[in-house]
Amino acid sequence: MTNDFLPISRADMDKRGWDRLDFLFVSGDAYVDHPSFGPAIIGRLLEKQGWRVGIIAQPDWRSTAAFKALGKPRLAVLVSAGNLDSMLSKYTAARRFRSEDDYSPGGRAGLRPERATLVYASRIREVWKDVPLIIGGIEASLRRFAHYDYWSDSVRRSILVDSKADLLVYGMGEKQIKEIAAQLAAGIPMNAIRDVKGTCYRAASLDHLWNYAEAPSFAAVSGSKQDFAAAFKLQYDEQDPVRGKTVVQAHDGEYVIQNPPADPLTTAEMDEIYDLPYRRTYHPVYEEAGGVPAIQEVKFSLVSHRGCFGGCSFCAIVSHQGRIIQTRSAESILREAALLTELPDFKGYIHDVGGPTANFRLPACRFQAERGACKDRRCLHPEPCPNLEAGHGDYLSLLRALRQLPKVKKVFIRSGIRYDYLLAEGGDEFLRELCQHHVSGQLKIAPEHIAPRVTRLMGKPGKDVYLRFADAFRRMNAALGKEQYLVPYLMSSHPGSGLREAVELAEFLRDMGYHPEQVQDFIPTPGSLSTCMYYTGLHPLTGEKVYVAKDPREKRLQRALLQYRDPKNYPLVLEALTKAGRQDLIGYGDKCLIRPPRQPERPKGPAAKKARALPPGRDKGKQGKRKARVR
Repeated sequence: MTNDFLPISRADMDKRGWDRLDFLFVSGDAYVDHPSFGPAIIGRLLEKQGWRVGIIAQPDWRSTAAFKALGKPRLAVLVSAGNLDSMLSKYTAARRFRSEDDYSPGGRAGLRPERATLVYASRIREVWKDVPLIIGGIEASLRRFAHYDYWSDSVRRSILVDSKADLLVYGMGEKQIKEIAAQLAAGIPMNAIRDVKGTCYRAASLDHLWNYAEAPSFAAVSGSKQDFAAAFKLQYDEQDPVRGKTVVQAHDGEYVIQNPPADPLTTAEMDEIYDLPYRRTYHPVYEEAGGVPAIQEVKFSLVSHRGCFGGCSFCAIVSHQGRIIQTRSAESILREAALLTELPDFKGYIHDVGGPTANFRLPACRFQAERGACKDRRCLHPEPCPNLEAGHGDYLSLLRALRQLPKVKKVFIRSGIRYDYLLAEGGDEFLRELCQHHVSGQLKIAPEHIAPRVTRLMGKPGKDVYLRFADAFRRMNAALGKEQYLVPYLMSSHPGSGLREAVELAEFLRDMGYHPEQVQDFIPTPGSLSTCMYYTGLHPLTGEKVYVAKDPREKRLQRALLQYRDPKNYPLVLEALTKAGRQDLIGYGDKCLIRPPRQPERPKGPAAKKARALPPGRDKGKQGKRKARVR
């Protein structure tokens, strides 16, 4: 195994003495050899197993030529749209084209097609009809069943059916790809690989299955929102590697069959993945274009774990990484940190240490390992579970060890903390060290909203919890003699939020004296509970009806309310407050959000008197024309 970049050309293969690849990885992202990028992880892991792997990054999909560049692989073609769903990387919440793509050279937009997984798979099938085709990555993972697609405003078939791939890998994929590679190498036909956890396949019947759960069919969920919600609930409930069943869904005469999720990675397996010989930067072919911007966010950051038991409704982590925390050893993280300090552009700052949620480094409770995550209970919402074992001791030990490394000046935490979990532990030890050593003037947190109706549907803690944490943060910084601030992330137009709730959030911002520079509009991405609510108007886990703002004008009004101080938003805020019946917030009082609209000034002087003397409905121009006709 070498720490050279994985081959991206025939010349690279020739340097290694390869005449043929075992696996070809086609990716919608530029090739960045770093453990935050899927192709690098999967490619390096297969390389360690002894397989020959090459990467075709962002191929020109308008013809088949680019897909043939490295030749036909011996075992399989792997296809991923990249680190983001290709529709999300291309369009904003308002369905406008994005002007930049951080995963492309120079941040240039337009280098990947819409629905990249489908397009790449189609081109591969044109080139090689018999090659085993495996799709994965976030796009395939979250579109594995019939799903609502925001950009077409329709229910689409499973991406496995539309791509005609042989196998779909969902989740992070390391365990799956190792097992699939071993079976293919042993001569097992692709259509016989049906027992790998964390994969989906197509079948004409269910005769070979037992102990499975069948979701309403594609035809049913396309025609009934109630059936769509029921299908989502079933898939959501079985998303557990310990207790989850096989889930099936009929699609036009065949079945999509999802095996239970892959088992959580052990600490040794996590260490193996992050100890692989990554180059930790983008391929040099992108240098002339200015590199790949996405590396800047992660180059000096450390992943400490995967998984999240926070249960935010709008987040798809549950469907991709799961609720069970998978942790790297402190030794592995310190080894990686030492490597970062030797990079020529390291300035002494580690930008982040965390995962989907920074301070979830340990399992939520002792029962998850043998029972899995609870089907009918959330770890933190609406209140912390009695079995929750909140603690930051292990995380603190890791942060202290990182601070002691030579050449390290500061270790920041930027991936976000769950302040309700911090408060659930009790005591001030973690908060004190967080404020003293790991905040650079501002701490970003994500209350998202404060209206009870909205936070309940979001699965987020309420306003009172936020205020408790804000007060504790303020008092701790005062005790430390530091001037540091909270920067809350906020979301507009989430299911459950109408104008009334948006006004409530605006009033909260007024009282807190906070003026957000950025506000995120809710985007219904595939795979999340909130997206199901957006499409169906139902909470799939409870069956309750949910208000959804779908009118573009209302969405603009909600967003404007959260930035009511911005002068260009004045007409929208005025309209929103009027529609919400909150004219009491228009005026000159301390509680008002905006001033009343200016009344046009009455004209003064002789001309004004003459104009006022004209008959009603007449102006000077018409009066003049009338006199001319009389003459």
